[in-house]
Amino acid sequence: MRHITSADGTAIALHETGTGPAVVIVNGALSTARDAAPLADALARAGFRAVTYDRRARADSGDTRPFAPLREAEDLAAVVAAAGGAAAVLGHSSGAVLALYAASLPSGGGIRRLFLSEPPFHFGIHEPAADLADRIQALVDAHDAEEAVVLFQREAVGLPEAMIAQFRATPMFTQIVPLAQSTVYDAALTRELSTPDERMLSVAVPVEILCGQQTFPMLSAAAQRLSAAMPAAELLIVPESVGHRLDPAAATRIVTERWA
Repeated sequence: MRHITSADGTAIALHETGTGPAVVIVNGALSTARDAAPLADALARAGFRAVTYDRRARADSGDTRPFAPLREAEDLAAVVAAAGGAAAVLGHSSGAVLALYAASLPSGGGIRRLFLSEPPFHFGIHEPAADLADRIQALVDAHDAEEAVVLFQREAVGLPEAMIAQFRATPMFTQIVPLAQSTVYDAALTRELSTPDERMLSVAVPVEILCGQQTFPMLSAAAQRLSAAMPAAELLIVPESVGHRLDPAAATRIVTERWA
């Protein structure tokens, strides 16, 4: 692990493994660089330089405020710069939303190819409440991180109460509670970028949209709508990816066929 500095001075922790063309992995909500290690290892074995990082307010990275999606795009640009200045970016869930947004900015952030795994674009349908990020922040400020995470799962992710209760009883829930502040940022990011704008839909780099064969209906619908709005993009149904979990072997195969 090493730290780099983003444009606003935030320390971002990144991990690198392997050699070859660079692939930067951008995780979704409630996850850290450690969660992407199996995918990074698979990419490294396939001949890539895999780069994972803790998005701000997670694990070993810092948290400079105020937050805005642009700050996270700057974080990603700093990671790509540290990886050599040019990279393919594989984003999952909110990380895919962030990756597409970053690639649409005037600088492009050094992104040369995009792999977008199940980005949760709403396209104006069943939008989360406009004040969701503020309500999550209020719980974090009141030192009620558990309820902040639950609120994010309930309203941003759309998990049913039974599933939330079941997950809350597992040791994994305790492990993600320290990431509560980051859920504020994910809620703000996916709300502000809920429908991709024209710049995002017309990025100048090749785009692959990945969607599991068995995933949440909202994510399948989002992938289909994004594909329809981006005629040049390739929509890939990934049977191995189940339940909004990107399969490392399948993702590596797709990246190898298109980026090696």
